[in-house]
Amino acid sequence: MKMKRTAVISTKGGVGKTTVAVNLGALCADAGLRTLLIDLDPAQPSASSYYPLVHEAEGGIYDLIALNITDPARVISTTSVPNLSLILSNDPNNQLINLLLQAPDGRLRLAQLLQAFEGQFDLVIIDTQGARSVLLEMVLLASDLAVSPLPPNMLSAREFSRGLLQTLDGLQTYKLLGLNIPLVKVVINSLDQTNDARAIHESIRCAFQDSDQIEVLRSTIPVSVKFREASTHGIPIHHREYRKPSNKQGESALSVFRELAIELFPEWLDRFEALTEEAVKQLVKAGFRP
Repeated sequence: MKMKRTAVISTKGGVGKTTVAVNLGALCADAGLRTLLIDLDPAQPSASSYYPLVHEAEGGIYDLIALNITDPARVISTTSVPNLSLILSNDPNNQLINLLLQAPDGRLRLAQLLQAFEGQFDLVIIDTQGARSVLLEMVLLASDLAVSPLPPNMLSAREFSRGLLQTLDGLQTYKLLGLNIPLVKVVINSLDQTNDARAIHESIRCAFQDSDQIEVLRSTIPVSVKFREASTHGIPIHHREYRKPSNKQGESALSVFRELAIELFPEWLDRFEALTEEAVKQLVKAGFRP
């Protein structure tokens, strides 16, 4: 099966891109998929430090994109989560943006470079900066699918409609070159049980029900302090909460991210369904301490 490239995107910061990227990546890795997480957020490279590293490569995303280095030993680090590899963000001065703006193949470069990893990974997940930029455009043109976390508040919804739709419209000319503009799948993030949040969620779903560019997923991610606890310990959220707490009305974090993975990647349904509470419990016992 061809390696699947998935971007986690938004033109607004603070919507939960990194949280979704690192936890979705870890769940897919636990399901047996060879997963590569790429941190392409030079401003806030949180994905680079979320999980402890078993091996840290000498290079990272700058070496890959600016220097065309695709040797895995040079640019790919190994995380503490089995099957989850990482290309670190190592562009603290944000030089890549200027480089890509000046390069004739700037927006096409990542799509070309990722071909070198075909056969080594089943899934690539790319965490991005929360802003409209050439980096975001490059990632979209390199991706088969885009996932956009969206908190249920009107400010985020307005910025999503304005920023992301303008970005997608600006890329339409690349279709003339035979390039794919990926479908954007919206996942409502940090959903609480207030009437206001539920009403905004429903209005977002209705707004895009006839769109051929945007799809609002059935899956939602609830607001939870468990995300902060998991990031503090450097472990996946589904390892922190693989069973439903007795005092909780909603689903466990394992159920939430498993359903999200199934909806995004139905071709691996059997793998995700096999990731049961008991299976994750054994993984935690084997090497993680939530």
